[in-house]
Amino acid sequence: MVVALVYLNQVLFTVFVLRVHGGDTSFIARYLPDGWFALADGSSMRALAEHFPAPELLAPSVLRVQAFLELPLVLLAYVTVLRWLDRGLYRRLAGSWLVWAASFFYTFVFCVVEWDLHNPYTVDDIVIRACSAVVTPLLLWWLADREDDAPEQASFAQMLLFAVSVWALGHLVLTVYDTALLYNLGHLSGRLPGAAAALCVLVAARLASSRLRDGEPGVALSFVASGLRWALALFFVPALAVRYGVNFGTPLVAVAAASAICLAAAIHVRRETLSGVGATRIALWAAQTAVALLAGAAAGYAALRLVTDTYYEAGLLRAAGIAFAVVVVVCAATDRWLARRTGAAAVP
Repeated sequence: MVVALVYLNQVLFTVFVLRVHGGDTSFIARYLPDGWFALADGSSMRALAEHFPAPELLAPSVLRVQAFLELPLVLLAYVTVLRWLDRGLYRRLAGSWLVWAASFFYTFVFCVVEWDLHNPYTVDDIVIRACSAVVTPLLLWWLADREDDAPEQASFAQMLLFAVSVWALGHLVLTVYDTALLYNLGHLSGRLPGAAAALCVLVAARLASSRLRDGEPGVALSFVASGLRWALALFFVPALAVRYGVNFGTPLVAVAAASAICLAAAIHVRRETLSGVGATRIALWAAQTAVALLAGAAAGYAALRLVTDTYYEAGLLRAAGIAFAVVVVVCAATDRWLARRTGAAAVP
């Protein structure tokens, strides 16, 4: 629904520019970087614009409507991924005070970006974002309250389907980012085939995952699944600040923050997964983890370097998805091999 509202605003924005400004976006484009405002000004859009009554009333479609919708778009995308991984964790996190903390910090980051790209609508946008910061957590609380608190145990197949689902969702989010959040509705026709393919993959992956029963992962795969739960929970509040740190001159700080969060997640999981496990099994787990991480890093690096992307997030998404899938495969394979060799159960 949020994505539909975002695209509806893009249509209304195009109508406004075509009718009120004669198709010239320079009145706002001069305040923003290159790569914005590629209008969809085909015959159908022009016909709609010609017959649209009172187009001057569509002035709020310039930046201000989007200022309200960006926060729910980002937060709902994040908790959707969390829900796919673990519904119980999603319910506890989305129904907690952390939603308000995330809303505050995300809004702060958005407002800093707004001020950096100062334009005639900046003050309006900041006020609108503050209103969205109050409404969005209430929406997430209401959604989380409707969810069953059922802990899940991820199997090998479920983890692979999760990786595929996240890649597909990420591809769709990047499509929305380029074609709608940057007001480039004219790019949509070129991105539609890829977006349609990603949507089909997403639907198929979620349907397949819903029909799988919870599995019993081995030690290494259990560590990966638990680590991902902790990482998503710990990243929830600072995620947007880390993401924009790359663009706004502090990439080393962003990398340090991300690394610290991953380290904290690993420490928590080490205590959960390997408590009471013998030294020999811990050494085997360490070897499994090292092999899986090296294989995943190599695969992710190759995926990143083989294709040149318009947005760095696209390459990062592809690399992370492939790296995670390879880590899951290696962990599951080594868990099964060790279980056969020792004759032990998958989980101690």
